[in-house]
Amino acid sequence: MTSAFRSGLEFLNEIGLYDVVLPFMLVFTLVFAILEKTRLFGEHEVNGKIIPKKNLNAIVAVTFGFLVIASTQIVAVINEVLANAALLLIMVVCFMLLAGALHADKGFSLEGKEPWMMIMMVIMFGGISLIFLNSLGWLQFALELLQNLDVEWVSSLVFFAIVIGLIMFITKDPKGSGKDASSN
Repeated sequence: MTSAFRSGLEFLNEIGLYDVVLPFMLVFTLVFAILEKTRLFGEHEVNGKIIPKKNLNAIVAVTFGFLVIASTQIVAVINEVLANAALLLIMVVCFMLLAGALHADKGFSLEGKEPWMMIMMVIMFGGISLIFLNSLGWLQFALELLQNLDVEWVSSLVFFAIVIGLIMFITKDPKGSGKDASSN
């Protein structure tokens, strides 16, 4: 039974569902929704109702969709980012299940002024940023740069940071005055 499902998925892959159809539908939907919401190309009246120009929005969205699927690099980035973002979402749900188990007497919530909300938002932003950097190949470049650091380069960078900090400290405005310290 499993091999039947696996062969079905392979067939869908062979006809281009994952590399052509799904990325096209995603880009088309996102662009069309944004154009409908912003009404960038204007509006017209139909039966007393003002609606966006769907024909122009659809043409632009289809064009964007075709331009995206024409680039295999963009499709690869979209596929990798969405797969990793889904994995990150699953990790967040697992975290919330575990954290919720510790809050059995009261409900677990990420709303309000709880520190959980800010921590989760920072973790999610960092995770999404790392996913995008990795899918573009920039994370590998940064890691190689960090591996090739030597003591002279780091000490020069620290010295440069100290000099910039001293310049900022010396030239800052004194508290309470609206004038420049150098104009006295």
